[in-house]
Amino acid sequence: MRYVIIGNGVAGITAADTIRRIDPEGHIVFVAREAFPPYCRPMISNILAGSAELDELPIRPDDYYRSLGATAYLGVEATGLDLESREVSISAGANLAFDRLLIASGADPHRIEAENLDLENIFFMRTVKDVLGMVEALPKVKHALVLGGGLVGFKAAYGFLSRGIRVTMLIRSGFPLSMQIDQTAGEMIQAELERHGLEVRTGIEATGFEAGEDGAVRAARLSDGTSLECDAVVVGKGVFPARGYVPSAIETDAGILVDDSMQTNVAGVYAAGDVAQHVDVARRRPWVNAIWPVAVEMGRVAGHNMAGYPMRYPGSLSRNVIRIFDLDVMTAGMVSPRESEGLETAEGYDRRRHTYRKLLFREGVLVGFVLVNQIEQGGVLMNLVHQGASLNGLTAEALGPRFNVGQVMGRGRQAGTGYPAPAVGAPSTRHTANAAAAGSSAAVTTATE
Repeated sequence: MRYVIIGNGVAGITAADTIRRIDPEGHIVFVAREAFPPYCRPMISNILAGSAELDELPIRPDDYYRSLGATAYLGVEATGLDLESREVSISAGANLAFDRLLIASGADPHRIEAENLDLENIFFMRTVKDVLGMVEALPKVKHALVLGGGLVGFKAAYGFLSRGIRVTMLIRSGFPLSMQIDQTAGEMIQAELERHGLEVRTGIEATGFEAGEDGAVRAARLSDGTSLECDAVVVGKGVFPARGYVPSAIETDAGILVDDSMQTNVAGVYAAGDVAQHVDVARRRPWVNAIWPVAVEMGRVAGHNMAGYPMRYPGSLSRNVIRIFDLDVMTAGMVSPRESEGLETAEGYDRRRHTYRKLLFREGVLVGFVLVNQIEQGGVLMNLVHQGASLNGLTAEALGPRFNVGQVMGRGRQAGTGYPAPAVGAPSTRHTANAAAAGSSAAVTTATE
């Protein structure tokens, strides 16, 4: 069996590891834009902040591809798919035949409409290469400008502030993290960042940039007609699925649409990770949840099904956990103001303890929550969202720090509700194939830049 995997992020390598455990003899080929070994993408902001070293990022050893018995084309892009001949065209000039294909090419950062966006020291923060460029520029940076108040923007701002660099953040919406949290939590986060020196300006965007004598950015032109001096810019406007090479015969929405086996509408072609779109359990409709744990889950399910060992994916749930100086923030499900319209809500704000909790319900069923500080019960609440469970009259208790799922499950058993969340693709039988890739060959091809 010939397996081709586009992408060597966590979805791709999880799928490959799963395939190898089931099929020791199959030929696995990777095509990946990044030549760096598989690494923990959520940690790259720690490199900027100086709280982690580069050698802490890899999640597989240097000899990963060889030990897996895989061929790897690194620093190489997929440029097209021929579904009739079952081949992947790559930028290295080859065509790779496949029996099973996994599209796990991740996501690309959103660009903005602004003049001179390609000036030196204007960065996106998506890859190791991106963040290493930012670190290299640090000695000359006195004022950094961050565009966007999403997770990427906040991680970039935190990184610069941790280095003692002045930071200004421009947010188009009225408060930070508007896609992940509600206004109350957003204002708490903004106050915490401002307390540590961050300047936040809302309702303003950058329309262009000006270069200094050295060719690097020296100022940004803003939508209110003013100009702001800066030595570095980070564009943190979110990401979109990297599927430009995918033919129209494969059904897409925002991402590539997949069924419960992670298979697309084309037999033998699968998708997983940030490029894939499957049902969100809170929203009850297809949704792209571009987060690390979802990529792992999808990769595992895709690998099993590609290798002929059926496994079902029950759906994903958007969730985020972030620490911002002295604030711990956790969210899951439907929490943004736009999504929460028409939902029932319960919330509690303790000014003395500096804690905030908000629960969102649809017809009595928990579909989302926001926690600021004392987030220990977040896992309990997340399981309840996964279950589609009612709190069975315990809403007030759930707003407190000592809430536990046993309270709900106890009442749920009596009322016939509150079933446990389904295990991700749990099979009904145990597979015992030898995981060793005995006799298989391995090769790594790296494209130089």
